[in-house]
Amino acid sequence: MIVVPAIDLLGGKAVRLHQGKYDQVTVFDDDPVARARSFAGRAARLHVVDLEGARTGTPVARDLVRAIAVAFGGPVQMGGGIRSREAFEACLSLGAERVVLGTAAVRDEALVRALAIAHPGRVVLAVDAKDGLVATDGWEHTSSVTALDLARRFAGLPVAAILYTDIARDGTRVGPNVEATARLAQGSGFPVIASGGVGSLDDLRALAKHPGIESAIVGRAIYENAFSLEDAVAAAS
Repeated sequence: MIVVPAIDLLGGKAVRLHQGKYDQVTVFDDDPVARARSFAGRAARLHVVDLEGARTGTPVARDLVRAIAVAFGGPVQMGGGIRSREAFEACLSLGAERVVLGTAAVRDEALVRALAIAHPGRVVLAVDAKDGLVATDGWEHTSSVTALDLARRFAGLPVAAILYTDIARDGTRVGPNVEATARLAQGSGFPVIASGGVGSLDDLRALAKHPGIESAIVGRAIYENAFSLEDAVAAAS
C-alpha cells in the first residue's frame, strides 16, 4: 500500500479542515510549494486539493497547483471543483497524473464516463460519504446516493481508483473507517484510496491488510508530526 501525503489549499496556504467544515480550518504551512518540495523523493505520489474550487465548482488555485507539481517532481493526484472537460484537461496540463472527480460523478455521469474512456487510468472517483451517503460541493451537500451504488455506476470503465473518505473522520486523526473502505474495495472491483482519519502507524497497518486498498492519504498526522513520512511508508508496506 502506498502512503500519499496531502496538500489541501485554501487562501494560498496548506490547511486541514475538521470533518470537511470550512469554518474549522487549521493552517499548517504558508508555503505549500516548499511543503511539496519537502515531500519530493520521499513519497510515491502527492494528493493536492483546491478547497476553494471544491466549494465553488471552479478550480481557483491553478498557478499554485502548477508550482506544487513542479516542486514535487513526481506523480500528482489533483482534485477540487473539476466538473467539466475543460477543467479536467486543464489539470492534466498543470502536471496532474490523475484527476479526482467527485461532484461531477454524482451529477454528470456521462461526462465522467467520457473522460474515463478518453483518459484511461487517469480518472479517480471521489466517494465522500456522510452517514453512508455521498456528499458533494465541497462536502456542503449530501446526495441520496450510497458510496457503493456510485462506484458501481462506473463498473467496467478504465477508472484508476476510487478515493473513499469518511467525512466524519477527516482531519480528526481518530482512525480511518477501515471496514467501510474494505467493503467498497470488495464490492466495487476498483482499487480504493483510503482517506480520512489516519492518526497512527497502526491505522496504516490495518488498512494495508486489505489487498483492495491501494493507497492511503495522510494529512494532519504528518503535519502534526505524529509520525514521519518514512515511518508511514514502512508501516504501509
